[in-house]
Amino acid sequence: MIRASVALGALALLTACATQSVLLLDGENGAKTGAVAVIDEKSGEDRALIDQANTRANVGGSTVRQRAVDPTKLSEQDRALIDGLPPPPRSFTLYFAEDSTDLVSGSDATLNELFAEVARRPGADVLIIGHTDRLGSQEDNDRLSLDRARHIRETLITRGLDPTSTRASGRGERDPLIPTADETREPMNRRVEVLVR
Repeated sequence: MIRASVALGALALLTACATQSVLLLDGENGAKTGAVAVIDEKSGEDRALIDQANTRANVGGSTVRQRAVDPTKLSEQDRALIDGLPPPPRSFTLYFAEDSTDLVSGSDATLNELFAEVARRPGADVLIIGHTDRLGSQEDNDRLSLDRARHIRETLITRGLDPTSTRASGRGERDPLIPTADETREPMNRRVEVLVR
């Protein structure tokens, strides 16, 4: 799983009315809720920090007033904005045979699910990161991890993925899923992680 992916769960809603408000909801999939800083445009000073889930703050006046809201009783307008948000990112992991760009047996199902997810998202952004175990030199593992990521990228492109919507990079042995000593074989570290958003 890609560790850098974090769901903030913060949603700012600026209405067309005279009152501007911010609604901070629960984070997605149980993630900790983010926060919203309200800053005075003229002075640049903080006016308030909204950091509690299920809080609405009116921010248009001279005072920022916060109140708790029941997320099951949101207005039609708020619900429409939330329903219009893109789906949360999804990650996929594909595993490789030792010292190669050959996927291990059984990877087809994950690869098909990955491509189906990309196809469901018009304008999807796809980040592909290759990894290796600690067997071999760091330079060889850097090359192999990038080759693995490029292999998956090319596979997706041949299935119709827009090449401009994807990036491939290699991390070599630097970011193991299972920490091991140097020169240790570990099948779980021979992988490509794909984040689709």
